[in-house]
Amino acid sequence: SDGPGPARRKIKGVERSFYDYKARSMPVGPDDGTLAPWAVVASLPFAPELVLPSLKHFDEAAPEMTSEYGFKCSYNPTFSEGSKSNSGWISQGYYGLDQGPIVMMIENYRTGSPWRLMRRHPAIRMGLRRAGFTGGWLGNADAAI
Repeated sequence: SDGPGPARRKIKGVERSFYDYKARSMPVGPDDGTLAPWAVVASLPFAPELVLPSLKHFDEAAPEMTSEYGFKCSYNPTFSEGSKSNSGWISQGYYGLDQGPIVMMIENYRTGSPWRLMRRHPAIRMGLRRAGFTGGWLGNADAAI
C-alpha cells in the first residue's frame, strides 16, 4: 500500500520509520501503522462483526478517506505532521487494484454469488485438485451447485 514516507519521526519518544509504497505487516515485513481500508472491507465475509464497526470508525475518524470513488488507498493515523487532515496521513490515490476486492467481497457477503460461481467452474476445481487440495467444498459434489 501507499504510505506517508519515506520519513523518520519520533512518536511518544520512540524513533519510527515510515515507508512509501510497500508491502506491510507481512510476517517479516515492516509495520509503520499504515492501514489499508480496502483490506478491511475485503474481510467482510469472514468477520462482519469486526469489519462493520471498523468501517464506521474510519468514517467518523477520517471522513475525507472516502469519496464518490470509494476508499482512498491507505491511511496512517499516527503520521500527522505535514498532513492536510487532522486524521493523520491519507493517501491521495484510488487504485483499481484495491477497489476490485471491495466490490467482490461485498457481493460475497451479500449473496455468496462469486464464491458459488467459482466453486462450479470445472477448471478451478480441477486446478485445485491437481495442486493437491482436497476436502471442504472441493470434496463435496453438492458444493459445486
